[in-house]
Amino acid sequence: MRYVDEYRDGRVAARILREIARATTRPWTVMEVCGGQTHSIVRHGLDRLLPREIELVHGPGCPVCVTPLEQIDKAHRIARRPGLVFTSFGDMLRVPGSETDLFRLRSEGADVRIVYAPLDAVHLAQRLPDREVVFFGIGFETTAPANALAVARAAALGLPNFSMLVSQVLVPPVLVSILQSPGSRVRGFLGPGHVCTVMGTREYEPIARHYRVPIVVTGFEPVDLLEGVLRTVRMLEAGDARVDVQYSRVVGRDGNVAAQRLMWSVFEVCDRKWRGVGTIPKSGLRLRAELRAFDAERRYEVDAMETHESAACISGQILRGLKKPPDCPAFGGACTPEHPLGATMVSAEGACAAYWAYGRRRAVEAS
Repeated sequence: MRYVDEYRDGRVAARILREIARATTRPWTVMEVCGGQTHSIVRHGLDRLLPREIELVHGPGCPVCVTPLEQIDKAHRIARRPGLVFTSFGDMLRVPGSETDLFRLRSEGADVRIVYAPLDAVHLAQRLPDREVVFFGIGFETTAPANALAVARAAALGLPNFSMLVSQVLVPPVLVSILQSPGSRVRGFLGPGHVCTVMGTREYEPIARHYRVPIVVTGFEPVDLLEGVLRTVRMLEAGDARVDVQYSRVVGRDGNVAAQRLMWSVFEVCDRKWRGVGTIPKSGLRLRAELRAFDAERRYEVDAMETHESAACISGQILRGLKKPPDCPAFGGACTPEHPLGATMVSAEGACAAYWAYGRRRAVEAS
């Protein structure tokens, strides 16, 4: 399959690994930003094939994982309302809140439904004019245009029974937060390919310059990721710091201008909490003032809530690249996909889920 098999070619991967080994003269810590990249790295064992001087750490690129606990608890309070239909992507159902999760609420009688696109929720509101329909709009810039389209369509249709619980976040501010955090060892980034497909790379250029950190926007197949590591190492060794695009078959400097225009017609920048990280200024999106009628937080008055995070879960440290899943005492014991303590164990892009799915738990269980 063109554009798949060629980026999984073992001979090409072996050649790149040899080039990485030749280019590396000192230890470097590189963070892959996207959760999809994390899963590919762990699935194919790429981190174990690299020279021991190169350490890959996992970043905050899982949208489900960084959705703040407060927003999860708000979702649960809204979903409990009689006669309301709460819609969400499937991987949000098992994410634990302070007391429960959406899957359990559904088993208790709440009308919680899985949808595959935000517009599905809009169509549901059309079919059920006597029911309130809420969509849980989470994600990075990748999902923002589709979520914006749902709100714009609901506004155009004049649907009074549709609203969105918004938890949109932006990647560049969290990279700055990671670089500024005490104890951070990150010296280079494998940038988020899907986010940059939408937004382009201009926002990352000031970060690379100011913090003297190379950012290589990378795809998701083994050859993509290894080539991204190679380009990052070469810049680090040369003392270079700029944005480079390995994923050039998809990503351009300007991104998808039409998608950006739609996004900014519906959303505006705001401060946003990140689960396990805290509040990061100007790191999120909220509905513009003229569209606040579709804001589920305002409609159902769930502005502030007291939350209770599991004391045993270290997902916040994992999301900041300070720890890895096996460093957590609860991993594979008190925390499993069937009984998760944090979102990183249940999300399709979570680092803990990747380590569990691809057998990295064996070392933990044997120790």
